[in-house]
Parts: sequence; C-alpha cells; structure tokens
Amino acid sequence: MDTPRDSDADTPDEWREQTRSELSGRAADVVQARDVSGGVHFHQAAGPESASAPRQLPGDVRGFVDRMAELQRLDVILTERDGSVGVSALCVIVGTAGVGKTSFAVHWAHRVTQHFPDGQLYLNLRGYDPGTPVTSNEALERFLPALGVPNVAVPTEPEARATLYRSRLAGRRVLILLDNVSSAGQVRPLLPGTPGCLVLVTSRSRLSGLVARDGAQRVTLGVLAEPHAVSLVRGVARDHRREDAIEELTELSRLCARLPLALRIAAERAASRPGMPLRELIEELRDESALWDALTAGHDDESDAVRSVFAWSYRALSADAGRLFRLLGLHPGPEFGAAAAAALADIPVNAARRLLDDLAGAHLLEQPSHDRYQFHDLLRAYSMDQVREHEDATNSHAASRRILLWYLRMADAALATIVPGSWHAPLARTEVEPERFAFPGPQEAVGWYQRERANLVAAASAAQEAGMDDIAWQLPATLHRIYAKHNHFDDWRSTSAVALPAVRRLGDRSGEALCLESLAKLHTQVRELNEGIRFHRQALAVRKEIGDRTGEASSNNGIGLALLRDHRLVEARSYFEQARRIAVETAAGTWETVALNCLAYVHLELEEFGRALELNRQVLEFYRDTGDRGAEGDALCCASRIYRGLGRLADARASIEAAVMIAREHGNHAWEGWWLVECGHVLVALDRAEEALECFHRAARLQRRIGDRGREAIAWDGTGDAYRALGRAREAVDFHRNATTVFRQLGDRWRLAVSSNSLALSLAATGATVEAGTHWSAAEQALADFTDGPASRLRDTVRARPRETRMPPKQ
Repeated sequence: MDTPRDSDADTPDEWREQTRSELSGRAADVVQARDVSGGVHFHQAAGPESASAPRQLPGDVRGFVDRMAELQRLDVILTERDGSVGVSALCVIVGTAGVGKTSFAVHWAHRVTQHFPDGQLYLNLRGYDPGTPVTSNEALERFLPALGVPNVAVPTEPEARATLYRSRLAGRRVLILLDNVSSAGQVRPLLPGTPGCLVLVTSRSRLSGLVARDGAQRVTLGVLAEPHAVSLVRGVARDHRREDAIEELTELSRLCARLPLALRIAAERAASRPGMPLRELIEELRDESALWDALTAGHDDESDAVRSVFAWSYRALSADAGRLFRLLGLHPGPEFGAAAAAALADIPVNAARRLLDDLAGAHLLEQPSHDRYQFHDLLRAYSMDQVREHEDATNSHAASRRILLWYLRMADAALATIVPGSWHAPLARTEVEPERFAFPGPQEAVGWYQRERANLVAAASAAQEAGMDDIAWQLPATLHRIYAKHNHFDDWRSTSAVALPAVRRLGDRSGEALCLESLAKLHTQVRELNEGIRFHRQALAVRKEIGDRTGEASSNNGIGLALLRDHRLVEARSYFEQARRIAVETAAGTWETVALNCLAYVHLELEEFGRALELNRQVLEFYRDTGDRGAEGDALCCASRIYRGLGRLADARASIEAAVMIAREHGNHAWEGWWLVECGHVLVALDRAEEALECFHRAARLQRRIGDRGREAIAWDGTGDAYRALGRAREAVDFHRNATTVFRQLGDRWRLAVSSNSLALSLAATGATVEAGTHWSAAEQALADFTDGPASRLRDTVRARPRETRMPPKQ
C-alpha cells in the first residue's frame, strides 16, 4: 500500500533517528510539571517541525517623535541582557494614560527584531479596559500555540501551563511585549525562566513588586517636551495645512497636556480643516476645556485635557459618525469589523465601513489591521459615557441585542460550514428575521471564527449581563461543536459556565439538556471522564423527564462512549444497548446504526470477534446505502481490527486500505492519521514490519499536526511493536517509553498497561531485566481495576513474566 512520506526523512531508519533526536535530544520533548496536589504530570510538547517563529508585534507607529533618552535606555538593557544570570531581562514602561507607552514599546521592538530570531510575542492584557482584564492563564492559552504547542496539548492547570511555556522558551531568543498590565500577578507566570528572552511590560502602575522581587528595570515616560509635542502636531498636519505659527502650535499642544493620544486627535482635527485658522480651532478647544472644568473638580489636569480633546473631536463628527462612535461602546469585545459595526448600528456594511474610516481618520479609533478596529481604553470609556448620556435605555438595549444576535447567527453559519451536517441549536427570533448568511467555504468560516474568538466569549457574557438569556445559552450551544473540533477548551468552559444558568433561568428543559450534554462532551474530550459521565447522566435525567426519547438515545450513547474510552467495557455495552433499544422504539435509524457501531467496538475490545463482525456488517451496509463516507471509513477500520483478531489478515488489509483511501479522497488528516495506525498493525501481523514503520511514521506526524497527543502516542507504541518485530528492541524501547509517559499524563490506564507491557518486553529483549520488571509491575498496577476478559488475559501474561525480572535491584 502506498504511504507517502511527509518529512525530510527518506527511510524509516532516518525517521527513527530524526524522531529519537526529537524525543531524547530535547529531553523527550516532555516537560514535567507538578500539579497542586504534588503529583507529577507530563506534557508532551509538539516537535520542532510544528513550531515557527511567532511574529505578533503590531505595526510600527507612523510619525514617532523624540523619546531618544528612553530608547537609549532600552538599548542599554538589551546589551546587558546576555550578561544576566539565570533569568531573562524584564523592563517595565510606565506612565499616565495616553502618554504613548504602547507606541513607544512597539516602536523600539521593531528596531531590535534582529536580536530576537526566534520571534516576538505580543498581547494586550487590557488591564484598564472597562471589561475583565486578560488573566495570565488566558495569556498562556494564547501564547503556547504560537510557540508550537497544539491546542489539545495545552495543559488545563495554570502552573502546568506556565511550566510548559518556560520550557518552550528555554534556549530561545524571543521578545515578549505585555501591553496594558494592571498588576504584577498578570505578569509573573509569563516570565521566562532562563536567559535569552526580553520581556517588555507597559502599565499605568509603577509595578513596584516586579522591580523589587523580579529585578525589573523601570523606564518612565512623561508627557512630551514642548518642542516634540509641537513637532508631532506639525508632522500629522504638514501635508494638509500651510505652516502654522509656532506660538499657536505651542498653545494647542499645551491644551492637549502634551499627551501623544490627545495631540494626535487634535492634529488630525486641524488637518481635516485646512482652511480654518488654527486660532479658531484653539478657541473651540479652549471653550471645551472651560466647559469641562465647570463640570469637574479639575484635580487631574492631564485627564481633563484628554477628556476635553475627546469631546471637542466628538462634537465635530457628523451625526451618523457620532452615533456609531457612541454605539460602539456597547460592543462586547476588544475589537470589531465593519460587519459587526453595521449590525450594531443597524446600517449597511458599506456605510459602516465609511464611518469607521472617518473615526479612524480622526484617531478616535485604532485600526490594527484591514477591516479590524479597536478603541484606546480611554476612548472606549468615553464612548460608553456618551451612549449613556445620549441614547435612552430602549435604544441601547436594542443595539446590544442586534450585535449579540449577529454573533449568534454568524456562529450558526460558521458551524454549518466548519462541521457540516451537525445539529443546530434553536436561534433567538426577531420581529424581522434576517436573510441567512452562508460562508463560501470552510477556510472563510474558520478565519471568521478565529478572528472573533475573543468577541464570541465576550458576547456570551454580555448576553448574560444584559438579561438576554436566550442568546446567553444558544450562542455557547452553537459554538461547542466548533470548540470541540479546534480543541479550544478554555473558551468552551467559559461559555458553558454562562449557558447553563441562563437556560435554567428560562426554564427551557430541552435547552438545559443540550447545555449539560455540551459540558459532558467537554469533560470527556479532555479525559475528565467521570465528570463527563456525570453531566451526561444529568442530561439523561432531564430528557427522561420531558419525554425526549431521541435525546435519551444520545445521552445513553454519550455515557457509553466515555465508559468505552476508559475501557469499562461491560458498563459501556449496557448503555449502547439501551441507546439502540430507544432508537428501535422511535424508528430513529441513524441513532440505531450509531449504537450498533459502538456495540461492534465494545465486542471487538472484549475480543468477541464473531458478534463484532455481525454488527459491523450491518453498520457498513447502512453507511454505504446512505453515502456517509466518513462513517463508512470508521466502520472499515473496525472491520480490519476484527479480521485481524480472527486471523483473516488479507481481509483486514483490504478493509483498512479502503478506509485510508476514503480519508485521502476527503483530504481528512484526522481520519488518515488514525486509520494508518491500524494499517501498521496489520502489516506487522503480515511480517511486513518495515512497511508498517511507514504507516506509523505518517500517522504520528499527522497526529502531531492535529495536536492529538493520545493518538500520537498510540502511533509511537505501534512503532515500538514494529521495531521489536524486526528484532531491533533498543529502537523499540525509545518509542514505548515515550508512549507510556503520555498515557500516564493523560490518565489512560488501559493504554498505559498495554504500553508498559510492550516496553517491558522490549527492555527484556535488550537484557535490561530489572527495568523490564519495573514496567511489568506498572502494567499490573494499571490493570488493577479492570475485570474484563482481555484485561484478565493481559494480567496473566504480565504475571507470567520471567523470574529474573522480579528480582529487586542490586544494592
């Protein structure tokens, strides 16, 4: 069977050496981290081929002026960095709001990128936004994939995340810019543990704890010197106005408190009115300042100046632009596009795009990339003030509901494209139902989802806070299938925590069951199997109460799958049988086949091959009749395993080759990666272990790209089996050893038992009998709670190990 390679290694032996280098040369690419209970967990990191240098810096600032002394101070810190002992350099850039800390940090970072060949990480921690700041744990969830760790390999525990993060940065030269930090606690877990990196932090707080405890150096930015403030205004307006008098430019800069944020807004206002004398603009701003002074205590001259400039510029907007500016204060997330703005304001997208350009041109919005806009946190707060002042509660509520409904409907459209054929949650209705949107293809849908991830989480919380419980549960219910596909477990947890209370407040029992099922699938997917079963049982109880028979079949099947994953085979079989009975009673043919397929797998695991084959044939017939090629491929893989158990190796090979062809026809690497493992086992059974290495090789590579650590470890285990079959036990040991490490970390006791036995066999073949005995003991311990036939037979095999492997090590 043709198994194309997809690495630089041309032969299995070259791949073996390449992979052994990755596993042992990088300390097996395994990072140890202690959890809060003191136990040891192991986190399998992605190999180097999956990591590229991140380039996350925002674009450099146009028209940057002065700050030469501060820039030189950072240059000195950079040159001293390599002489530091044990830790990376840390610098805190502090100053008042609007003084230009972010612009300064980004500008300097762009000047020194050549010193950081391994990339730059950037994150706005939003410590001063009206919403909730980004936590260090959330920051790690975003940084680790950028450093080559697949989403599914990101640990759930904060301490384990921080440990893996430090491991990924060890030996690398990376610049890390943490913007808008409000506390030292946001920063400490994000500090590398070894020299080579440089961390820049911007904050309005002095963050004295970082200086005293973590050795941070502080650079303080004050307001611009008067000549440089004048230079900034002149630079922005130069191409649009004739030369303004230096005295007037100086006065304008003083009214702006020489703060870059206010100066840029004022300069843009002047540039947009080239025929208006600057003196008139100054008088307008002076009048605005006087009005603001009359309305406030006036104790903070810089803050008052900024607010005055905001009001002055805001009042000059057209009515439509002013309305959009204040309504954007209701947007739930950190940034937005033109389509979202249009939904919020209930205007056409083209009109929204023109108004957004006007606001960005006036420096009332920032534009970090094409069709993406965001507020400076001071301007967001001002926008929210204006919406409270100028929009009544009814209008504000209607605008908020429009944008939240827009996110709900767009998420539903993304689901239809990303996970075609999936079940869809009911959508909240409006008086005038909009035309349904459809993405052109999966790439566009995934791109939209990735851009809007933070907004989608924020939208669920905003719906809850606004009392819109229908959206608060329907949005997470819609998103959970996308989260499951992309392994975005933090987002899934956050939105689920909103959904369940919301649907319960509505008394929607059917919706409650759906939310419980979503939580069950989340916990099952992250191998918190007991929690998954608990939530499935809660959903089952609700469905029994409301008479949802199809839902009962789904819940029973879900419980069975969690039990099957934990190798609790007899229990799993009873739930699958119940799901099948319900499906037969309700004439739900699809659910009946799903249950039959699961039962076939249970009988296969129980080594009851005759019954498994009987069920498998029914399943294959159904999926071939309905044209469900993916399900057919899964059933073919099951058939191959059954035939292999029966010794019918030719039939096994034909079945698995047909399955792999289906995967390749559909370009589905998840299917291919999993089914190639079975192909490898068939080839080993056929005494074609060299060819089997090709299959395991590609399977491991595909699983690594996907980020499924468990299935990658299964491919490693198969690789070990192939090497042992070739009489090359030393090579086998490396792969079995790393497989057992991953299974132990995942809590997969059955796989750990199987792999530990294989590792012991390979070690014994090398003469390492004492160590082999240790792993046979580990296998026996892992099998302690299993009572099924295959487990009993494996236990007997382990207990029958050679006598010399039972001897304690020599003292």
